[in-house]
Amino acid sequence: MKNTRIAVATALIVAGTVTAAQAETLRFAFQGTLNALDPYSLNETFTLSSLGNTYEGLTRRGADLAIEPGLAESWEVLEPTRWRFHLRKGVKFHNGSDFTAEDVAFSFERVRSEGSDLTTRVPADAKVEIVDDHTVDIVLSGPNPILHYEWDTLYIMDKEWTTENDAVKVTSASDTTPNYAALHANGTGPFKIASHEAGVKTVYEKHEAWWDEAKHNLDTVEFTPIGSDATRVAALLSGEMDMVYPIPVQDIKRINDNAGTVALTGPELRTIFLGMDQMRDELLYSDVKGKNPFKDARVRKAFYQAIDIEAIKSKVMRDLATPSAIMISPFLFSKAGDFERYAYDPDAAKALLEEAGYGDGFTVGMDCPNDRYVNDEAICQAVAAMLARVGVKVDLNAQPKAKYFAKVLASGGFDTSFYLLGWTPGSLDSWNILDNLMNCRDESGKGSPFNLGGFCDEKIDQLTDEVLVEIDPDKRDTMIAEAFKISHDNAYYIPLHQQGLAWGVADNVDLVQRADNQFKFRFVTKN
Repeated sequence: MKNTRIAVATALIVAGTVTAAQAETLRFAFQGTLNALDPYSLNETFTLSSLGNTYEGLTRRGADLAIEPGLAESWEVLEPTRWRFHLRKGVKFHNGSDFTAEDVAFSFERVRSEGSDLTTRVPADAKVEIVDDHTVDIVLSGPNPILHYEWDTLYIMDKEWTTENDAVKVTSASDTTPNYAALHANGTGPFKIASHEAGVKTVYEKHEAWWDEAKHNLDTVEFTPIGSDATRVAALLSGEMDMVYPIPVQDIKRINDNAGTVALTGPELRTIFLGMDQMRDELLYSDVKGKNPFKDARVRKAFYQAIDIEAIKSKVMRDLATPSAIMISPFLFSKAGDFERYAYDPDAAKALLEEAGYGDGFTVGMDCPNDRYVNDEAICQAVAAMLARVGVKVDLNAQPKAKYFAKVLASGGFDTSFYLLGWTPGSLDSWNILDNLMNCRDESGKGSPFNLGGFCDEKIDQLTDEVLVEIDPDKRDTMIAEAFKISHDNAYYIPLHQQGLAWGVADNVDLVQRADNQFKFRFVTKN
């Protein structure tokens, strides 16, 4: 019988409890690479997922994505602006050092420092007060009921180890001279990193002194990046790999028909979308000089209506995608059904371009990763072809994610005019989308670091602030819907779809396929 261990419940995918047996080695492959080991270098799901097997946060998320105690065994809100976290005692870092409140305070400052790609994990004005070795208070300037929602990926580092190894400065995604923390790791998690060749291979070993009870039976985990879809699938079918992801949708049947393997599919919370530079007075990559066409909402809507999302769904994604009208999965927002995409209409797109003064079209550069999201380069190629039909020539720059992120993120100076990106809200909440993707930023990057296009809408900023402190769920959802409507009406972004998950797994492996696409070794047993 085929593997049916994974159960699906709306957006959450949960495996049953398993009993650890003899120790095993798990070999897996992903389409992209694991580069820097610094846990604050890159706010990207695969990187955070990989490092989350070695580092831990004050909280963690379980198989059902519910928030659980992590390095903090409990917490309480003493008053609306003061949270107290009670830390676990007896926890050891992999080098044997004790975990204390000093490490929390250090990590919270480091994550907000220059070069970090996770600065939004902790409010900029929040203060960390050490009460004793195992108690910290977080003091805020205003109420924040979702303060800890993203702390499962705010990994705690050993202050002493980081300082002694001259690694206090974060290695950013654009840095070409990595420091010690980018090449080595020292966490508290269930697996140590035994060896790491950036972009080549990473070997994990079980951390025998982990504070929690191990439910897995893995002794060693070996990760190898395999960029080629065909090679990755072949490695699974041959038994060379125990688990590979993602798998091409066209190979799902082949994997299911093969003796000894199964394809696991399900919904993912990530939204794939297109963004445009709306800040610069002249685009960096365009033949339009002296002005920026993306500052005109008519041009942005023309791009939106030029895209045949159903064709992308059926031909590029092989129906393993759900077209989206807003920037968040409908599983995560109650009013998502109130929104509809702009209709695919090339004639309307041409008319909008004509009205905006670009009747003859124009040329624009587009940045796209080719090893990060499901069929990412193919999506960008399809978008380019569709825009060509309305007179827009796209110069596509598709490259591996390491180069792509180093170029387009804040550390690279937001060096893009038109781009494809995917986003899973780490908090599983709409405020994350508003704060990270839609709030204003200045040219230096101060503000929302992932609003790569730099658009600014003061009403969205106001609503974002109000959403953060509102505790009435109905009022909160109404304000979120208003913000999403402003974004939709102005076509600040072009949402495409929520991509589906597709993993290939050997029949003798039990695991959890979470809807956030994080692969956690602590849920794995190999029989």
